[in-house]
Amino acid sequence: MQSNRLGWILLAPSLLILFLFGVVPFLYVAWLSFHQWNPFAANPDIIYNGAENFRRLVFDAAFLASLGVTIAFVFFAVVSELILGYVLAQAFMKDFPGKAIFRTIHTLPLIMAPIIVGSIWKLMTTPSIGIIPNLLDTWFGLDLNIGQSAAAAFAVTVIMDVWHWTPLVTLTLIAALVSLPPDPFEQAQIDGANKRQIFWHITLPMIAPAVVATVFIRLMDALRTVDEVLMLTGGGPGSATRYLGVHIFKEVFPRTNYGYGSAISVIVLYLTIVACWLLYVSMLAPRNQK
Repeated sequence: MQSNRLGWILLAPSLLILFLFGVVPFLYVAWLSFHQWNPFAANPDIIYNGAENFRRLVFDAAFLASLGVTIAFVFFAVVSELILGYVLAQAFMKDFPGKAIFRTIHTLPLIMAPIIVGSIWKLMTTPSIGIIPNLLDTWFGLDLNIGQSAAAAFAVTVIMDVWHWTPLVTLTLIAALVSLPPDPFEQAQIDGANKRQIFWHITLPMIAPAVVATVFIRLMDALRTVDEVLMLTGGGPGSATRYLGVHIFKEVFPRTNYGYGSAISVIVLYLTIVACWLLYVSMLAPRNQK
C-alpha cells in the first residue's frame, strides 16, 4: 500500500504537467469547436453555434481537398519510410567499412528542428541557387520548379519527410531486429525456407508490434505536418501541398477563424485515432487471438 502511494507521488508531477499541457488544451479546443469566434472581427464575442462548424467543413471544398492531399502525402511518406527504414536496418545489422560514420550521418536529420529542415530544403530546391535543380538540369535536362509544378512540390515534400524521419524508423527496427531470437531462423533455414518465406512468416510477424508502433508515431506526425511544408512551399502552388496541418494554420492565424479551426483540429484528431485503430485491428488483433 505504501509502495503504491509512493509511486503515485512520484508520478504526480508528470501527470500534472500532462493534464495542464495535454488534457486542458484539448478540452478547450473541443469546447471552442462548437463556437464561432473571431477576436479581430466587428463582434469579437464567443458565440455558441452548435455543430455548425462541423456541418460547414463537410461541405468545405478547401478542407476536402486538403484532406485528399494529406492522405496521399501520409501514404507515400510512411510507406516509403517503412520500406527504406527496414532496408537500412538490415544493412546496419551487418559489418561493413565506415559503418559507425555512416550510421552517425544517417541519424543527423533527427536532431534538426522541422523548421530548419524546411529551410534547408527550400535552399536546395530554389531554381536559381539550389543544388537539386542544377543537378537535375545538368544530368537529366529536367527543370524542377516547385513553385510552378504541383506534382513536383508534392513529390519534394514527400522526399523531404522521408529524408527527415527515415532514421527514426531505422533505429526502431534495428532495436526490434536485434531482439529477435536466432532459433526460429536457424530452424527455417534447416527446413529449406528461402529469404522471402523467412521474412513473411518469421521476421515480419515477430517485429509486427515494433512496426505498428513506428507507423503509429509516423502517422500521427505526418498528419500534423506544418513547419517543414510552410517553410518549403507555403502550402502551394495553389493547394497542392496544403496539408491538414497547414490548412488549420491558415484558418486560425491569417484568417483568425478560431472556432472553425478548432473544429478541423478535432476532426483531424478523430481521423488519426480511427486510422491507428484500423491499423491495430488489421495487424495486431489477429495475432493476439492466436
